[in-house]
Amino acid sequence: MNKQSLKKQSGMTLISWTVVLVFVGFQFMLLVKIGPVFAEDFAIKSVWKKLESDVALVGATPKQIHKAILAKTKVNNIYGFDLEKVSIKKSKGYYIVTVEYEPRDKIIGKLDYIYNIKHVAKIKM
Repeated sequence: MNKQSLKKQSGMTLISWTVVLVFVGFQFMLLVKIGPVFAEDFAIKSVWKKLESDVALVGATPKQIHKAILAKTKVNNIYGFDLEKVSIKKSKGYYIVTVEYEPRDKIIGKLDYIYNIKHVAKIKM
């Protein structure tokens, strides 16, 4: 290529801009669809960390632990949380409190996402 043709070929074409805008739009749509799930997971993770460090739950019964989880989720604005997904098991002086579920939703057409969430906390009996 000569020097004169390089000067004429500066900048992006309309097709290039369209491709870039479609890519950026798709990324934004993913953020809008999946972002709330990440935010909810972050909030649930913080609740589970607080469960382990909560001195008031030492020696608590499973029913009291359920009530504490419900109260902490409401404080963190997690209203779609189902307590049936929480399991509490005894294990050598601890209650093992586990939440495990998979939020699923459609992105576009037949394209779906599945996000696996699992958090575990140990609470002294």
